[in-house]
Amino acid sequence: MAYIVVFEKRAGKELGALQTKAYLAISNAIDELSLNPRLQGYIKLQGNLNLYRYRIGDYRIIYSISDEAVTIFIIKIAHRKDVYR
Repeated sequence: MAYIVVFEKRAGKELGALQTKAYLAISNAIDELSLNPRLQGYIKLQGNLNLYRYRIGDYRIIYSISDEAVTIFIIKIAHRKDVYR
């Protein structure tokens, strides 16, 4: 069963601003997350109840999973040096 992927406004803008190579890699990763939100390599962020991080090269996807609603909320997509600010 595939999860529904919902982008916050900021995350959608961040994805659209990426260069082509990074955009394609992150888009493919988001497609994979929609099939399995707990892919190998995902990490639960400390101090947050339901936030996870997935790494794609130098970029990170910060997201939340709602198993009841079968939805993934993409909160932020950014370079590793900026993502936690």
